[in-house]
Amino acid sequence: MEFLKQIINNRILWIGVLSWFIAQIFKTINNVIITGKFSLERMYGDGGMPSGHSATVSSVALATGLYEGFSSPVFAVAFILAIIVMHDAMNVRLQAGKQAALLNVLAETFEKVTGTDLPNEEKLKELLGHTPLQVIAGCLLGLIVAFICYKVT
Repeated sequence: MEFLKQIINNRILWIGVLSWFIAQIFKTINNVIITGKFSLERMYGDGGMPSGHSATVSSVALATGLYEGFSSPVFAVAFILAIIVMHDAMNVRLQAGKQAALLNVLAETFEKVTGTDLPNEEKLKELLGHTPLQVIAGCLLGLIVAFICYKVT
């Protein structure tokens, strides 16, 4: 029971969750504005503006520094993790999404030209990563949420 109480009272954890949730709401609204359609998948899906991953890890890193000290080993871990996650979102996952889009086009073209259905019936997920602007927006959102939460509590 003490374990559950500690999780419930973990301010840094809840700041990260709140930052992710706010980013996903913005992402969903942004998608409605751009496409004119509501998609529940935007509330939990990857990719899009702003980056929920970046908002989460940047808020956790700043909150860790504010609550535990910027010289603490825990802040160092949170900071390095944030850099790795944001780098991955802009590079590895963004490139994987571009490859998925190309493979989807190739598969569709192959099926049209040959009249043969490929064994994989599902399209590959294309929205995986983020542009640098989406990562920066998510990072700024996370920093703002963490700072406001710190000042309020």
